[in-house]
Amino acid sequence: MTLARVFEQLAGAEAPVEFTAYDGSRAGVPGADIRFDVRSPYAVSYLLHSPGALGLARAYVTGMIDVNGDMITALTTMQQVLSDVTPRDKAKITAGVMRDPLLRAAASRRLDPPPQEAPFSRIPSWLRHSKRRDARAISHHYDVSNTFYEWVLGPSMAYTCACFPHEGATLEEAQFAKHDLVAKKIGLKPGMRLLDVGCGWGGMVMHAAKEYGVKALGVTLSKQQAEWAQKAIADRGLSDLAEVRHMDYRDVTETGFDAVSSIGLTEHIGKNNLPAYFSFLHGKLKKGGRMLNHTITRPDNRSPSRKENGFINRYVFPDGELEGPGYVQSQMNDAGFEIRHQENLREHYARTLTGWCENLDAHWDEAVAEVGEGTARVWRVYMAGCVLGFNQNWIQLHQTLGVKVEDDGTSHMPLRPDWGS
Repeated sequence: MTLARVFEQLAGAEAPVEFTAYDGSRAGVPGADIRFDVRSPYAVSYLLHSPGALGLARAYVTGMIDVNGDMITALTTMQQVLSDVTPRDKAKITAGVMRDPLLRAAASRRLDPPPQEAPFSRIPSWLRHSKRRDARAISHHYDVSNTFYEWVLGPSMAYTCACFPHEGATLEEAQFAKHDLVAKKIGLKPGMRLLDVGCGWGGMVMHAAKEYGVKALGVTLSKQQAEWAQKAIADRGLSDLAEVRHMDYRDVTETGFDAVSSIGLTEHIGKNNLPAYFSFLHGKLKKGGRMLNHTITRPDNRSPSRKENGFINRYVFPDGELEGPGYVQSQMNDAGFEIRHQENLREHYARTLTGWCENLDAHWDEAVAEVGEGTARVWRVYMAGCVLGFNQNWIQLHQTLGVKVEDDGTSHMPLRPDWGS
C-alpha cells in the first residue's frame, strides 16, 4: 500500500490538501494551498512508536514530514478531515502499511527523539520545580536566541498574551494595551514600587517606569532575557527606575512593594507549589497592595496539569503545568488575597499567536540560520497548534486581581473597575 493510498483512506480522496511521498505517490488536490510531503519512510517509525501529536511532531521537527503553506490553516484542515477516523480505521491502515517491506523495516527501528527535545522532560522526578530543575526548564525555552525572539515577538519583546483594544489594532498596540491594562488594574502611580516576577525581557518593568514613574524590579531565570532587558533599560534612559535581575523569584529579599505582577510565570510553578507561590507574593506586598496574576489556564480541573508525553512538555515548556481558573483563584484566596476581578482573554491569545506565526514566517530563512531548522520547526508547529487551542477553547488565559487588605478590611479599591473593562 502506497503512502498516498494510506492518506486517502484516512482523509478521503477529496481532502482539500495535496499529499506527496518519497515513493512518488500522490493524493489529494494538486496545487492546493496546503501540501504535506513525507520525505522518508522513517517517518512511519515516529508515527508508530510515539503515536498521536508527539509522533507527528517528531517527524516534522526532523524534516521527515514537511508542511508547505500556512501552518495554522494546515493544522485546522487536517483536524477537520481526520475528525471521523476511528481506532479501527487506524489499525486497518497500519496493517496495510506493514505489508510494504521498506515501511516494515523502517517501522521496526525505534528512532531516538530529535535533539530539540528536552531530555530531562522524559524523567518524572520528585525534584520537579526545584530551583535547579526550574532553571534548566526556563533556559531550554527562553535561552534560544534573543535575535530569534526579536523576529518572532516584534519590537515589544512581550512573550505573553496581548490585549487588542479594537479590531484593527496591531500586535505592538495590543502589547502596549496589555501592559497598560495590568498597570491600571494594580493601580500604579508615580513613586510606587513594583515587583514583576518572571519578567521576561522587561516589558512590564519598562512600561511601569516610563508610563507611570514607578520604581520597578523584574526577575527572570533566563540569563539571556536579563542581559537583553538591562541593556534595553539603559538604552531607554530608565536605569534610575527599572531593574531586571537574573535570579529565582524565591531569592528576592526586598519586601514592602506597592504592587506585584506575575505575567506568564504561574504556568512554570507547578500545582503543588501554588500555595507557597501565592503566599510568597502576598508577603512581598504592603497592606492595600494589589497583585495581578496573568496565566494560561485549562477550561476545567478534570484534565491532568501536565501531559508527560505531550509535545508541549517535551519540546516547548518542560515541566509546565496548567490549572483551571477556579483553582488558581482559590489558591490566591487561601494565600490571603481578596479576589476583586477576573477575566478571560482567550481570543486575544489566539490573535497574539497568529501575529507571532506571521512574524516567524516573514523571517523564516533568517530564523533557520540563527537557531537551526529543527528549533524553528518546533516553534512553527507549537505556535500554530496553540492558535487552535485558544480558538477551540482547549486552553484559556485568565487575569486574576487580588488585594492584600488592611487589618480593618479596607481594600483601597474603587467602587467600580476603573481600568476600562
